[in-house]
Amino acid sequence: MSNKRHVPGIHPYNGPAGGWGALKATAIAVKNQMDTLVAPKALLNTNQPDGFDCPGCAWPDKDHHSTFQFCENGAKAVTWEATSRRVTADFLSKTPVSTLLTRSDYELEGYGRLTQPLRYHAATDTLQPLSWEEAFGIIGQTLQRLPPKAVEFYTSGRTSNEAAYLYQLMVREYGCNNFPDCSNMCHEATSVGLPQSIGIGKGTVSLDDFDKTELIISIGHNPGTNHPRMMGTLHEAARRNVPIIVLNPMKERALERFADPQNPIEMATYQSTDIASSYYQVKAGGDAAALKGIAKAVLEADEKSQDVLDHQFIEDHTLGFAEFADDLRATSWEAIEQASGLPRESLTRVAEHYANSQATIITYGMGITQHQHGTENVQLIASLLLMRGNFGKAGAGICPLRGHSNVQGNRTVGISEKPAERFLQALDQHFGINSPREHGHDAGAAMEAIIRGESKALICLGGNFAVALPDPERCFPALKELELSVHIATKLNRSHLLIAKETLILPCLGRTEIDQQSTGKQSITVEDSMSMVHASAGKLKPASPSLRSEIAIVAGIAQATLPNSPIDYLHYVEDYGRIRDAIEATLPGFNDYNERIQHPGGFRMPLPPTQRQWPTPSGRAHFLVYQGLNEDDALTAQGALRLITLRSHDQYNTTLYGLDDRYRGVFGRRDVLFMNPDDMRAQGLEHGDVVDIVTALPDSDSTMKNITVIEYAIARGSVGAYYPEANILIPLSYRDQQSGTPAYKSVPVKLLSKVQEPA
Repeated sequence: MSNKRHVPGIHPYNGPAGGWGALKATAIAVKNQMDTLVAPKALLNTNQPDGFDCPGCAWPDKDHHSTFQFCENGAKAVTWEATSRRVTADFLSKTPVSTLLTRSDYELEGYGRLTQPLRYHAATDTLQPLSWEEAFGIIGQTLQRLPPKAVEFYTSGRTSNEAAYLYQLMVREYGCNNFPDCSNMCHEATSVGLPQSIGIGKGTVSLDDFDKTELIISIGHNPGTNHPRMMGTLHEAARRNVPIIVLNPMKERALERFADPQNPIEMATYQSTDIASSYYQVKAGGDAAALKGIAKAVLEADEKSQDVLDHQFIEDHTLGFAEFADDLRATSWEAIEQASGLPRESLTRVAEHYANSQATIITYGMGITQHQHGTENVQLIASLLLMRGNFGKAGAGICPLRGHSNVQGNRTVGISEKPAERFLQALDQHFGINSPREHGHDAGAAMEAIIRGESKALICLGGNFAVALPDPERCFPALKELELSVHIATKLNRSHLLIAKETLILPCLGRTEIDQQSTGKQSITVEDSMSMVHASAGKLKPASPSLRSEIAIVAGIAQATLPNSPIDYLHYVEDYGRIRDAIEATLPGFNDYNERIQHPGGFRMPLPPTQRQWPTPSGRAHFLVYQGLNEDDALTAQGALRLITLRSHDQYNTTLYGLDDRYRGVFGRRDVLFMNPDDMRAQGLEHGDVVDIVTALPDSDSTMKNITVIEYAIARGSVGAYYPEANILIPLSYRDQQSGTPAYKSVPVKLLSKVQEPA
């Protein structure tokens, strides 16, 4: 580092993930956002049996022996929501929307909580208060006038099971299945790919399995930032000497070493625990090749000894193995090495560890799913596990890492553009409605319909729809042509400010706040990454007496839009247990719903593969052949690099808690490009040079200007830049064709112009 040019805001962070750095960051977040008297109550009720579920990641709670059930980023999520700052009517009256739109999402959310319903007034270019009744009236009148297919109903992963269920019920009674959802942008490849492989679109492991596993293979995720409570689980496994093999393009501090803030010895001695037993930097977009290389090495080992594969499991429980094995044999090691960026020896070592383990868990994140072939990546992981029977036994299985706290639950209770016929029949019979059968839009299709002018209205139950999607140069102007946009939210973001002909912002209660209805205080429920459903009840005074719960807002929209409905939506607002009764009556797995959520930890949804039962049409698990290796090699051969979009450590989805990325050594800025030093030399670049990044696709020349190149431990041929800023480089059409997931993790780019940044 001593020979590098000094670059402002860039200096190495030498500490472990977690540790005193995490405690300091937590203290700063509390100090900057919350009343010091309120903060302890909020944090001590996070992820507790009688408290509220963290509005951050979806990692499950193991037990409640500890007073502290939150991590650094969980504390940031809680303090960011429970902030003492407020967006006031006086502030909005003096600040034009055109001015607000020039602010970053970090600045907008930093203004604090929304406190009253707002409507855009074109004459003054400001957001002005209106009553709830006026807001519902405007929405109802507009939706009654529009054809149902011309309206998009977006859902964020923070939405509770109860709100999501009532929302989908309203929309289906209204007459469409347009359900763009935040999962479309992250784990839709899991939801589409896994049912074809094992019959369900969810993971199969529990926290108990991590206690019993003999090997963890971690692919394409950064738990220290994106699901930080997982670090406690990995920390325990590493201290038991369980091998943790990491395949990831970037070196991430949390996967290298971690100090548990709840471990008094590590904190007192400034020690840490090594997490990864081996770390392989696969190229961006090279995951399929790496997975096929591991599987090929396992197959070759079995062909020598006949005792590596679980032949009995394969015969009894699967179909398609012969075709899968033939494809592995036909794929050359030379092609695998070139596409993955990893030598045969490395992939063979992984295969040897896998062959020696009697119980293996493979964990993966959006580094696997957000590619043009994300669905195939997921299916290759499933096939690798099937080779050795790593389903339906203790300590083994597949573990997709859902990011948002209830994104999985939303899908379970009906947020799907392709609903099952059985579910629609149950809705129709129970509620006396006629649900539409025609499939609707996912997020990408919804935005394309808006761009074409076919969709005229957008209702967003949370989220930052336009900012989260790729291609803002096409998406942002299109939203301004809508007849109606409605945003149910706790804070301002840029999607709210892409003003339609009629724009409403409706403030809702946060996860941390008391939800008082006519029958008393209410609880909602969420489903975590391991299919555990449990209750959550806010403990803090609401930010404003004008706030309404998401459930009450959905019911208000439904009453105004569907005045002749056979459903009394307001009846469900009085007592959320009534919604849970309806869920139980129309969806399998929710028997005794209200009773079972009274138990600490809740209950687990049925997962047939854990019993070696496969709800596929054949009744068996499937080995699925993917004949490719990675993304378009021709573009890489022409000198293109593969861009990975990244979240910083001070970030959750599109929410920015600050401008630091501590573990990667970036402070106070986000305009950087992480680059391999050999790639820098090949392009004549030095640490601190400034470049323009251009999309290297035939139908796109989008450019991200004035980005500072910084040297980083990232795989050759791969570069990294921050999301959502780098979304400008990703065409909306550049996505997985099976699942529709945008390819945020491997868009081809080229670098133009070189100037030096002043020291």
